[in-house]
Amino acid sequence: MGEIATSDRQITLYYSSRSTRAKQTLAYAKAEGLPIQEIDILKTPLTGTQIVELADRLKIKVSDLVNQEHPSYYSHFQHHNFSTDDWIKMIRKNPEIMKQPIALRGNLTILIETPTDIIRI
Repeated sequence: MGEIATSDRQITLYYSSRSTRAKQTLAYAKAEGLPIQEIDILKTPLTGTQIVELADRLKIKVSDLVNQEHPSYYSHFQHHNFSTDDWIKMIRKNPEIMKQPIALRGNLTILIETPTDIIRI
């Protein structure tokens, strides 16, 4: 069992409050009456274990959780082959570079590409 608790009755949404897509997703979910537990990664820092678990649930590498197109990534880092531990440290110190929002419900986890993706979960 991982560090992230999930429920079949509620959607847990990991997001950045600065993200337009996340704001639209939350608004859409609330308009649809979906039960949402909000976790703003800018206010509630993720642990290394949670980052690894989110990547595992999405069936991607931790490095793939990083949005290398984000302006904050460009201003702080150069493209390199980092270790998994390095990627985790980068996300923990700069959570805005993590791809999000990420929605979890029970055993299902999805990376939200468009606000309406939330209904898939």
